[in-house]
Amino acid sequence: MSATALVAAVFVLGAGTFAFRYAGPMLRDRVTLSPRVEQLLGVSAIVLLAALVATSAVLDGREFAGVAKPAGVAVGALLAWRRAPFVLVVLAAAATAALLRLVGVP
Repeated sequence: MSATALVAAVFVLGAGTFAFRYAGPMLRDRVTLSPRVEQLLGVSAIVLLAALVATSAVLDGREFAGVAKPAGVAVGALLAWRRAPFVLVVLAAAATAALLRLVGVP
C-alpha cells in the first residue's frame, strides 16, 4: 500500500468516525424510540460486553484457555461485584491465574 493510499484511508476513517459521533447528538431530537427499544438497546450493550468477556476468558485464540484464566476472571468478577477497588480486582485476578499456573493447573 502506498503512502498516499494510507493517508487517504486515515482521512476517510477519521471523517467516518466524526460523522458517526456528530450524527448521534444531531439525530437525538429527530428520532424517537419507544421505551422498550431503549431498554433493549441498553441491555444489548451489557450482553455484548459480557459475551466479549466470556469469550476472552475461556478461549486463547481458537483453543480452550485452560482453567486458570477463567478462574482468575471469576475471582475478578466476584471482587468487582462486591465493589472492591479496581487495582485489587486486577491484582487478585492476575494472582489467582498465576498461582494456579504455578501449581500446574493449565
